[in-house]
Amino acid sequence: MGLEYIHAALLLHEAKKDITEEAISRIVEAAGLEVDKAMTKATVENLKDVNIDEVLSSAVAAPVAAAPAAQTGGETGGEKKEEKKESQEDKEKKAEEAAAGLSSLFG
Repeated sequence: MGLEYIHAALLLHEAKKDITEEAISRIVEAAGLEVDKAMTKATVENLKDVNIDEVLSSAVAAPVAAAPAAQTGGETGGEKKEEKKESQEDKEKKAEEAAAGLSSLFG
């Protein structure tokens, strides 16, 4: 699904407007892009049963939760390198979890 349609839907959601084919089409068109009616319809259909607030909160929470682990300090050089490796793995895992949550936006 084209990201421009998701962005349009998120903009409508943020503005507390109904996510409709017409509204998404107007936003995509206003951005200077050609509207694909099938993509517009698919976006609306795929989002009709999605709690966007819940998806966004789980996507935002994942990167924030990983940030404190990367900021700890005071260990010796070897331990610090290992911790950085682990925190990078944690960040990647959290990003994957966030992506999985966002995938519900796509149906």
